Amino acid sequence: MKIVTLDGDTLPSSLTPPNECDEWIWRGDTPAGEVADALQGAQIAITNKVKLTADVLRNLPQLRYICVAATGYDCVDVACCRKLGIAVSNVPGYSTVSVAEAAIGYIFALRRHLLEYHQRAMTEWRSAPHFCIHGSPIEDIEGATLGIIGKGDIGRAVARKASALGMTVLFAERQDAKKARDGYLPFDDVLAQSDILTLHCPLSAQTNQLFNADVFGKMKPGALLINTARGGLVDDAALADALRRGQLGGAALDVLAEEPPRSPTPLLAQDIPHLIMTPHVGWASRRSVKNLMAGLSDNLSGWFAGSVRNRVA
Repeated sequence: MKIVTLDGDTLPSSLTPPNECDEWIWRGDTPAGEVADALQGAQIAITNKVKLTADVLRNLPQLRYICVAATGYDCVDVACCRKLGIAVSNVPGYSTVSVAEAAIGYIFALRRHLLEYHQRAMTEWRSAPHFCIHGSPIEDIEGATLGIIGKGDIGRAVARKASALGMTVLFAERQDAKKARDGYLPFDDVLAQSDILTLHCPLSAQTNQLFNADVFGKMKPGALLINTARGGLVDDAALADALRRGQLGGAALDVLAEEPPRSPTPLLAQDIPHLIMTPHVGWASRRSVKNLMAGLSDNLSGWFAGSVRNRVA
């Protein structure tokens, strides 16, 4: 039994090889052009973000199981896996608390302009004429309306925390839906009513660049955007433009369409106001990391016991 981990450096520690494993290969990273060669002869692949495309999968006749070291599994062509009889598992729910808390933290940081006031304290407070320095208007969290795109585990966890803070919570129906389900409001209604929008939906053909110039134009003027889901949900250029023009009041992003951002992206320009960016660490609390490693081990144990746990394909 040969098991290959393709991007082990995305995890803070390595797994213990299962007893059933004869050959355990832990690669820190695997460039796209090397994936097929890296997996030759492997029965099991472990990947976090390295893509397993149809072209690669068709050339791996011995591959029987893919274990995704994440909840999102858009890095794997699951339709192709189903045709080829390759089972795929993810690790659901391991980072729900961490990502939900990150989203709430970004809301506080943006509504209260914490980064701006930290900077002003460091550079201006010594010479200020009064005990306080006034800058960007500070907005309360209580009483604000939070629109949530996606009603999975993380979206619902954010809703619970936001409700506890006194926020009004709205769940948006799919953009193309003709009728809103119970517990949802039409997509455009949520755009128009929300002071903050937070994204917790999967990336798919339907949601790719869902938040674009047209959608930003339908949002409440001065609203905030939080994205801890997938970078591809947002049109980077349109968001940069909306922030520069003051159409949006701010944004916090933990994800980008390309990670790391090797290619030029408008969102890394130095002149974009009210933007907070973190390097995809919203998931990475110590408890979440522990949950993830335990989930991976459990999935592998299930496979060897003849039961595919957390199967997505």
